[in-house]
Amino acid sequence: MNDEPLVNGAAIVYRLYDVGYAIRLDRVVELLASNVPERVRPGRGEAQAIQIANPPVSAHLGTEPIVVDGVSCTADVSVRIFDFGVCSLRFSVIAPPAMPWTAFSVFGSAVDRATELSRMFERHIRELTARIAVAIDRPQMAPVTEDFVVFRLTRLADAAGRPLPTSVLRDEDVVALLLNERRPLSSAARRELLPHRFSYYDDDLAILTWDTALVIEPAVQDTDIQYVLEFANAQLLELRVYDALLDAELPAMYERVAAARAPRLPLMGGSVRRVLATLQTRVADITEPVERVENSLKVTDDVYLARVYASALEIFRARVWRQGIDRKLAIIRETYEMLNAEAQVARSELLEIAVVLLIVAELVLAMVGRR
Repeated sequence: MNDEPLVNGAAIVYRLYDVGYAIRLDRVVELLASNVPERVRPGRGEAQAIQIANPPVSAHLGTEPIVVDGVSCTADVSVRIFDFGVCSLRFSVIAPPAMPWTAFSVFGSAVDRATELSRMFERHIRELTARIAVAIDRPQMAPVTEDFVVFRLTRLADAAGRPLPTSVLRDEDVVALLLNERRPLSSAARRELLPHRFSYYDDDLAILTWDTALVIEPAVQDTDIQYVLEFANAQLLELRVYDALLDAELPAMYERVAAARAPRLPLMGGSVRRVLATLQTRVADITEPVERVENSLKVTDDVYLARVYASALEIFRARVWRQGIDRKLAIIRETYEMLNAEAQVARSELLEIAVVLLIVAELVLAMVGRR
């Protein structure tokens, strides 16, 4: 790009963990008091169209040294904790001021690739979960995590320092940063891979992909776009976690049902009752939190933030994940109904046999009594 713009910004790397069934946020606020926790909501005027039943808790956790492309930098570490069991850790690395766009693209990609990030994420999540352990219901670290990166710019200017409109950044200019592609993409590929581009004012912009986003917002305190993107990623993580739980549950369920139906009059025994109780518990343990996750943020109007949030869920294929969960839950419910029906038939047959035996016994006793 000739006369490329100069930018002020940062690369913010997120890693989200599912640490338990639920988290009591009021208790978290007490436990993280020394970190000055906040329960913030989106602050824009149109954010009134976004309803959050239980706002997450945000807290600053300190700083960490990090090497970016051979240069020593400092990462600001923070967390956002959601009541449905998710902790979202954030490492924010500020770029040198007035950095040319191409150089910022290299910087952002280098932050994303920093090798020490994984180690630091793991250490911070261990320390955090230890601090808030008493606030976590059914604590258990899920093997599934979610990662994404937001490249946040607060200034876009020319060489003379004059502000530039975001329209100067074309799709071909952001390919290297958002898609990590060094070769020029065809126009068809750019249209397919970068269709989600949003702008409300001339000086703001949001471009979304599966695991990265470019957010340009001159108002430093305005982090609403990042807020809804983080919320959408937290919901995606929960859908992935419960989908994985169901994937593991179905084979185990088939084995338990097969064992309960073994030919030894099992349908009248405690084994079937235990299997039926287990199936009911599994359905409840997954249905309730999934519903809670989906209802944690509701959109009541088609405003700018709502469109960004809805597009993020579309990119993440949240509806497809939910449909997969519903389909597997339906299999469990159908299995429960089938096994319960078989148990009812078995009990009816046993009662019929008992009645026949009683009748036979009465006849035998009557014949013996006549002798």
